Amino acid sequence: MSSMNGREYGSKGRVGVAPPQANPTVEPEIAACLPPNVGMYVTRLTSTCATPKERFVEYFDNLDRSLQAYDTFKPDAFAFACTATSYLFGHEKEAKEVDALSKKFGYPIITGGQAIVAALKKIGAKKVAIGAPYPEFVIDACRAYYEAAGFTITALKRIVTRLADTRTIYELKSSDAITALEGFDLNGADTMLFTGSGMPGFRAIIEGEKITGLPVLTSNICMGWWLCKAIGQENWAKGPHKLLNGWQDRVESL
Repeated sequence: MSSMNGREYGSKGRVGVAPPQANPTVEPEIAACLPPNVGMYVTRLTSTCATPKERFVEYFDNLDRSLQAYDTFKPDAFAFACTATSYLFGHEKEAKEVDALSKKFGYPIITGGQAIVAALKKIGAKKVAIGAPYPEFVIDACRAYYEAAGFTITALKRIVTRLADTRTIYELKSSDAITALEGFDLNGADTMLFTGSGMPGFRAIIEGEKITGLPVLTSNICMGWWLCKAIGQENWAKGPHKLLNGWQDRVESL
């Protein structure tokens, strides 16, 4: 991309990411997906709402303000990193809102849900088993979202959090996702998806693929892949993962 010429930092691309305000997982995992000479610039999704459902909606309602925090800075691509919002909005509303903001600010924007759909299609997935640390109302919306995108959901298992407050997702570890595979009916599935940008997932990808023999995706690797793709860097590293590589050597230093 010619717009990258002359940059001292981010010479191969500059990407923007907006994680939910208390989410400690998005930045390290997406940064691990990016090749050298790509800069990542963060603005946060904010909400003062007390309930999870209201927060998920307000994160997007406030996205315009979050993007304005960049002032004159324009990333080459941007990811809205709250997948639960995608599920509650649905494809039509999500696409309409995202397209409007992309036109307003002048750069491509994608949501976590859109990135996952694109990634599933990229690897040829059709029948998906899902592990998700959400309350039931998001679990139901999650199933409907992927079925509406044309996927068959072979199984959907809730990964239990300490409290109903979705911010306790941030207390989970990859080991919780790995443990969730115990007793998981993967019969008929061709892909395993762990959704939820706040749940650490990179070790779960590595171990999950060994355990299941299936390709494993997470919200953050899908967003990381899409950001790399948007700046022409999706094949920056070779490796065993069907979607994106290069991050594996960085897991222990996150």
